[in-house]
Amino acid sequence: MISYRVASRFLLPAAIAATLAASPALAQGQPAIDPADTAWMITATALVLMMTIPGLALFYCGMVRKKNVLATMAPSLLCTMLCSLLWVAFVYSLVFSGDAPLLGNLDRLLLRGIGMDTVAPQTRIPEMLFMLYQMTFAVITVALVAGSVADRMRFGAFVWFAVLWLIVVYAPIAHWVWGGGFLTATAERPGVLDFAGGTVVHLNAGVAGLVAAYVIGKRRGYGSDNFAPYDLSLAVIGTGLLWVGWFGFNGGSALAAGPRAVFAIVATHLAASAGALTWMVLEWWRRGKPSVLGMISGAVAGLGTITPASGFVLPLQGVVIGIIAGAVCFWACTAVKQRFGYDDSLDVFGVHGVGGATGTLLAGVFAVASVGGTPGWLEGNPAQVGYQLYGIAVTLAWSGVATFLVLKAVAFFVPLRVGEQDEMEGLDVTQHGEALQ
Repeated sequence: MISYRVASRFLLPAAIAATLAASPALAQGQPAIDPADTAWMITATALVLMMTIPGLALFYCGMVRKKNVLATMAPSLLCTMLCSLLWVAFVYSLVFSGDAPLLGNLDRLLLRGIGMDTVAPQTRIPEMLFMLYQMTFAVITVALVAGSVADRMRFGAFVWFAVLWLIVVYAPIAHWVWGGGFLTATAERPGVLDFAGGTVVHLNAGVAGLVAAYVIGKRRGYGSDNFAPYDLSLAVIGTGLLWVGWFGFNGGSALAAGPRAVFAIVATHLAASAGALTWMVLEWWRRGKPSVLGMISGAVAGLGTITPASGFVLPLQGVVIGIIAGAVCFWACTAVKQRFGYDDSLDVFGVHGVGGATGTLLAGVFAVASVGGTPGWLEGNPAQVGYQLYGIAVTLAWSGVATFLVLKAVAFFVPLRVGEQDEMEGLDVTQHGEALQ
C-alpha cells in the first residue's frame, strides 16, 4: 500500500498538474466552474422562466373577463420572445459589463468574449449561464407591467413599450443595483441590499404599472360594470407555478448550491404562507368570507415582499415579513386603491410595487450578518435602513419619470389604447383575431 506521505508528495502534484492542464481557468488562477453550482443554476433558470410562461400568463388571464383571456396571456409570451433576444444582443452588456456608476458598456455585445471556460465574476458558474439566468428576471419584470393595463392597452403599443422600457428603465436600475452601479453594495462601500429584485423587479414594475394605468386611463365601465374573473382556477394554477418558480427566483440568486440558497428558499416559502394566511384572515374579518382570490393575492404579496430580503434574513424572519406583506398589500389593494381611484387592473402596484418597497426596507431592518454578510438595524447597523430608503427613492423616481416618457414616446407613433368598440367587443378578437369558445 502506498503511504499517505508518498501519495501527497508524488501523486497529488501530478494530479493537480493534470487538472491545471485540462482547465485553462485554473492554470490562469481563475475560479473553476463547479458542476454542482452549475446544475443548480440551470434548474433555477428553468424555474424562473416557468414563472413567466406559463406561471404569470395563467395567473393574469384567470383574473380577467373571458373576452380578454388570450390578450392577457399574450404579453407574457411577447416578453419572453422579445426581451430574450434584446437581452442577448446588448442589454445584458449594458447591465453587467463594466462598473461605471450609471450604465455598463458594450463589451459583451452579442455575447462577445463569453467562451466555454468563461466564469461569471464572483461565482463558479459559466458566464453564459449567468447571462441566461439574469435574462429571465428581465423577461418577467417587463411582463409584470402588463397586468396594470389589462383589458385596454393596444398590443402593438405594448410591443414598442416593452422594447423601450427594457432599455430605458430596466437596464439602468438593474445596473445600479446589481451590475456595479452607484447603488451596488460591495466590500469597499455600502449599498442597497436587494437579493433578488425588490427594487429592480417588483418596485420597478409596480411603479411603471401605476404610471401606465394613469396615462392610459380607466377601463370603460370601471366602478359600475361587472369585472368578475372568467376562471379563477387558472389564476390558482398560475399562483402555484409562481410559488414553486420563486424557489429559483430567490434561491438561485445565491448563484451557488449552498446554505444561503437553502435559507433563501425556506424564508421565501414561509413568507408566502404567512402572506396568504394574513390576507385571508383580514378579508374574512372585513368581508365575512375568505376568497380564493384574496389567498392567492396574499401569497404573491408575501413572495414579492420577501424577495429583496430572502438572502439576508433568517427563515423565521421571513414569517414576520410575510405577515407584514399580507397586511400592507391588502391595505394598498383596498383602501389606498379606493381612495385614489386608479384602475390598476390586476393590482401590480398594490402587490408588487408596495410589496417590493416594503421588503427592501425590511431587508435593512432584519438583515443578519451570518446569512448575507451585512448586519441590519436589529444587529446594530441602523444606517442600512437609510441606504434602503435611498434605493427605494431612486427606483421610484427613475421608474416613474422614465416610464411616463416612454409611454408618451410610444403614443406619439402608436395609440396606446384600443377604441371604445374594440374594448367592448374584447381584445382577444380585436387584437389577435381569435377567442375562447
